[in-house]
Amino acid sequence: MGSLMLSNNENGNGFHEVYANGNNGNCVNANNGNGNNGLSVKNNNQSLSEHTQRRSCWYEEEIEENLRWSFALNSILHTGATQYQDIQLLDTKPFGKALVIDGKLQSAEIDEFIYHECLVHPPLLHHPNPKNIFIMGGGEGSTAREILRHKTVDKVIMCDIDEEVVDFCKSYLVVNRPAFCDPRLDLVINDAKAELQSRVEKFDVIIGDLADPIEGGPCYKLYTKSFYECIVKPRLTRDGAGPAGIFSHTEVFSCIYNTLKQVFKYVVPYSAHVPSYADTWGWVMASDSEIKINAEEFDNRNKQRVNGENRFLDGTTFLSASTLSKAVRKSLYNETHVYTEGSARFIYGHGKLN
Repeated sequence: MGSLMLSNNENGNGFHEVYANGNNGNCVNANNGNGNNGLSVKNNNQSLSEHTQRRSCWYEEEIEENLRWSFALNSILHTGATQYQDIQLLDTKPFGKALVIDGKLQSAEIDEFIYHECLVHPPLLHHPNPKNIFIMGGGEGSTAREILRHKTVDKVIMCDIDEEVVDFCKSYLVVNRPAFCDPRLDLVINDAKAELQSRVEKFDVIIGDLADPIEGGPCYKLYTKSFYECIVKPRLTRDGAGPAGIFSHTEVFSCIYNTLKQVFKYVVPYSAHVPSYADTWGWVMASDSEIKINAEEFDNRNKQRVNGENRFLDGTTFLSASTLSKAVRKSLYNETHVYTEGSARFIYGHGKLN
């Protein structure tokens, strides 16, 4: 496909009409209303009538230096920048509404339940009686939504640094509005590190629902050994959990796993495929209490303690998710790097609307 030009108000739907040649990728941009009449042609010496035409608009994210992931859009619902990060809400053809922060897709409505069920339910079901939960990040509200399904939970503190992102998600992500209205949820706008430092109470589970560690972004300091050791662990009564991507396991996932091993006695990685991420995604649970539960007990606790039915996760699925491939196991075993502020590793690339 050819690269596309996007704007905010050319034809009322948030992007230019673009006619892309279905054969060789050349594209013609029909740009109405910006002072350029007619058609501007890119890399195309043939007349427009000679091509097989179709309207298209694509989002593209650079995952690795030589790898890009793209998908077709219906429209761009919002694009802007906050004090801390860029934010877009896209209406995609394959994945529905998709939230993009700093050029990285955070969640898509068609499969976000996979990510959030895997993030929330294993640590809460491994804990014997989770009542007081702290979320680092989680601005879109999906993590809080899943936690609040647990009957044992009395209080959830969701601490996100970016109030504009939280307000934006409240307005646009209708599925999570009940979570934001739940009286058990205490929404705090602050840096999670500073907020945890300022609190004296302990939490049964601390969950990191953070943006990818991008250089210059607000979150990478929340992946460091000093943060886990000096701030997170002293405020845990039992369990903790945090996510990272397995596709880039040599960059981040194995490093976070090894870093947690320096701090906690028991560390359990697990993974699942999330289609909209173009990736097998990974999560890590860490605790000083043994993390051990069989599939039957997982299902029994889920039935007794969780309102509603999971769409993805059950005991058998978790057993499978915690059985990693040989390549990933080898990477985890051989990892020696410890994540610190001075030796941070970052996710590659930056997505763009083009």
